[in-house]
Amino acid sequence: MMIICLSAVAHADTVMDGDIIRVCPPVGIQARTAEFDANGIILTYFDSTALWVYDVATDRRYPLPDSNPCTTNCRLSPDARWITYFNDATNAYNRMRLNGTERTLITAYAADVEWWSDEMYLIWTPARSAYLRPLDADVREYLTVPGVVSVQPGGRYAVLLQQDGDTFSRTLVNLAEPRERVLLGEDRAYYNTQHWSPDGTWLAYVEPVGDDARITGELFGIQPGMMEPVQWTNFAAAYGAARINGIAVGDLAWSPDSQRIAFWVTEVTGADPLANTGNAMIHVLDLSTNEITAYCGYSTPDATPNPPRLSWSPDGRYLGFGGDVREDGRSYLLLALEVETGVYTALSEGLFPAFGAPDVVAWGLPPG
Repeated sequence: MMIICLSAVAHADTVMDGDIIRVCPPVGIQARTAEFDANGIILTYFDSTALWVYDVATDRRYPLPDSNPCTTNCRLSPDARWITYFNDATNAYNRMRLNGTERTLITAYAADVEWWSDEMYLIWTPARSAYLRPLDADVREYLTVPGVVSVQPGGRYAVLLQQDGDTFSRTLVNLAEPRERVLLGEDRAYYNTQHWSPDGTWLAYVEPVGDDARITGELFGIQPGMMEPVQWTNFAAAYGAARINGIAVGDLAWSPDSQRIAFWVTEVTGADPLANTGNAMIHVLDLSTNEITAYCGYSTPDATPNPPRLSWSPDGRYLGFGGDVREDGRSYLLLALEVETGVYTALSEGLFPAFGAPDVVAWGLPPG
């Protein structure tokens, strides 16, 4: 695999399919200026007591009353204007605007609440059954989900996790016709992250490739109805042994238009894929061109157990995340990567590692 290094924006016509484009601007992390033109609301945390709003357009931040730090159980709606969250005081799932207004009860009995579509929730019960329910009515359609860990947005396909001897395997199954199945391969810690595209047309997942002496995490994709997945990356040729993301299973970051996937790639430098690692660097796969871009303006050694969570801006121009620049005298930074230019901008300082890492929860839109 060829790796092309560019100091400016790469033009798609100059790169063949399968190449890795390295976008390396001749500047480091930039301080925010008045010309920074992104907008929306980033939810994150600046202390351990609450969710915080960072208003991107105005560069203001404030805590949300009656909220708690959260991770993947806070889910952004498809239109990027609502967030689900768990209310500790009432022991119930609710939704609200990203500025904390218009809070509404969803259910008092759930293990998790997802957005199945603009108009429907996918609700998981504590007993791990699941049902679809309209946003504003208690009408339920139960799904048959024994062993299912992920359901297609807007559809009836799902990822099934099953024990296979001493290991576990993943299978794509049609819930409407359970005999329709495609084996996806081994479910192996640190090599098993997966995520459906927002429009439900693709399941992207990581699969370990190679033997125990040199394992590389590669990114695969499959569409409902396909009989075999397709391999989208060849990091074994580019980097040798490498990992994609960390131990969290659902951290592949799809762009809002379902055309690009952002993730971290960490080179593995020794026999232990957890201890013997190099720095992690952001990569983006563009499905429309089959090109992979690596952004070398920032990297992090903090990839185990998980690198920072990546969150796309609603317009797909930026990736937001929390990061630490070693020995710069500053605390954790709220960073934004402009994917066209590869320039990193420090939006704010003082992110708090509420769950061990200074993560961004979501980047969405204000009411309107």
